[in-house]
Amino acid sequence: MYGKSIEPLNKALSEELSGVHQYMYFHFHCDNQGFDLLANLFRKTAIEEMLHIERLAERILFLKGDVEIQASCKTEKIHDVADMLILAKSMEEQSINDYNKLAMECGSNADSVSRKLFEELVMDEERHFAQFDTELENLKKFGDQYLALQSIERSKMLSTQTGANPTNL
Repeated sequence: MYGKSIEPLNKALSEELSGVHQYMYFHFHCDNQGFDLLANLFRKTAIEEMLHIERLAERILFLKGDVEIQASCKTEKIHDVADMLILAKSMEEQSINDYNKLAMECGSNADSVSRKLFEELVMDEERHFAQFDTELENLKKFGDQYLALQSIERSKMLSTQTGANPTNL
């Protein structure tokens, strides 16, 4: 009966793994451009997605399934911040829709623990969606000035440090 939940759990794990890859890619590029706030948001989100992977894998193993560690899609090579945020919002929205459906599927298979796990993931994904939406709105409202302020803050921080290695920041 619970075995029917293994496939949806592995599907979600693959999507989360793709999210980790994408968000870390965005983190690296935002960090490289001096956009610390956005770089940290992408990094923090990637870490939260890793925690989702761990929860999904634990559930799969509990159900005596095998954990499939395979990203569901390739990383998009996007360097424009607005496009990064648009894709991130889209990814989160897709996860919200998928996880709501998977929660219902697990519930109909009498697997209330997996259902609850998906419902909890939906709450996290909705928060991520809202964060990316807020940043995109800030970017639309303030334009390049919003990004310039982030770079200026980094420059100010670097200028106050003596002997700091910029690659360690």
